[in-house]
Amino acid sequence: MDGTTLKARAWLVGIAALCGLWLVHNGAAVRTVAPQPTTAEAFAAGSEPRPGTRVAAPLRPSEPVRIRIPAIGVDAPMTGLGLGADGSLDVPPAGKRNLAGWYEDGTPPGAKGTAIVAGHVDNAEGPSVFYALGSLKKGTAVEIGRRDGRTAVFSVDAVEVYDKDEFPDKRVYGATPHASLRLITCGGGFTRETGYQGNVVAYAHLTEVR
Repeated sequence: MDGTTLKARAWLVGIAALCGLWLVHNGAAVRTVAPQPTTAEAFAAGSEPRPGTRVAAPLRPSEPVRIRIPAIGVDAPMTGLGLGADGSLDVPPAGKRNLAGWYEDGTPPGAKGTAIVAGHVDNAEGPSVFYALGSLKKGTAVEIGRRDGRTAVFSVDAVEVYDKDEFPDKRVYGATPHASLRLITCGGGFTRETGYQGNVVAYAHLTEVR
């Protein structure tokens, strides 16, 4: 996501304002905070892709239309995200719980580079598309259906959680020589006053094309 770090970071700030609505509205004491990644799913030595895993050749760019993560029950349409009037990235509509968004001026999933996909953890009605993102394990398959009829299959390399003031822009958005994917939602500590205090990021790389 070359040259878009500051814009993408503004997008995360926007998402943070919408995180934890279900818990806030309904009482955190009787609701379950979204799963958070364990240290076992973090990068062992900062390597990506994981050693010994296949790295598929990047595809030509094509718009993503659907994301599937069978391990956590995700099967959702995708929408393009542009820039708002203030220069920050838009977010998926909070009212649509089963919808993920991708930064359409950046790298499409499956093409060479770093593709960014985000989804809400919840809304006022309950869990949203990426509620269980923090429970992903290394090696989990993420499937992206594309407009060209092909499916880009990614393998998760790591899942990490960051405080909002310590978000590693370069690590998340930096360019890669292969087809990479970042899945982002809210996570970390939670308070009723402000919702979630950080972000969960799943890192993945392209391993197969169907």
